[in-house]
Amino acid sequence: MSPESVGCACATETLQADAVLDRFPEARREHLIPILQAVQDEFGYLSQANMLAIGRRLNLPVSKVYGVATFYNQFRFQPRGRVHCQVCRGTACHVKGSATVLEAIRQALKIDPGQTSRDGQFSLEVVACIGACGLAPVVTMNGEFHASVTPDSVRKLVQQYAKDTQNGNGK
Repeated sequence: MSPESVGCACATETLQADAVLDRFPEARREHLIPILQAVQDEFGYLSQANMLAIGRRLNLPVSKVYGVATFYNQFRFQPRGRVHCQVCRGTACHVKGSATVLEAIRQALKIDPGQTSRDGQFSLEVVACIGACGLAPVVTMNGEFHASVTPDSVRKLVQQYAKDTQNGNGK
């Protein structure tokens, strides 16, 4: 990518963020969280360009915008992968071995929670509770629940999703 194309993408993204920000004509600093939510809903994550645009619109330093966004775990700073994997770490899942399941997924994907693989194929998220305690331990792949998973079964699951997305059969 040339610097010009990166600049153009950033400018386009800022213009798109401005369109979202226009939904908040009387925006002040107390509207920061709803604005962050709206921008993330629109783009799937909070980019640096979008956080700069939010800071400019609210007359806040970007450090303040970033500080608020990083405080809440609902906000993402990278786009999700084509396959978004959530690992439940709630009490039932924890007791039934979700820590080893998470480690197996981390090793298989070579990413940590909150990251997206370099090829954009996978993203990984740890959640406090998925709400399927009777099926523990549970992971979801693009919202599809997989129950009673083990380290071996999630490695196979990751391989299957990788194969499916490479063949254009993304689930």
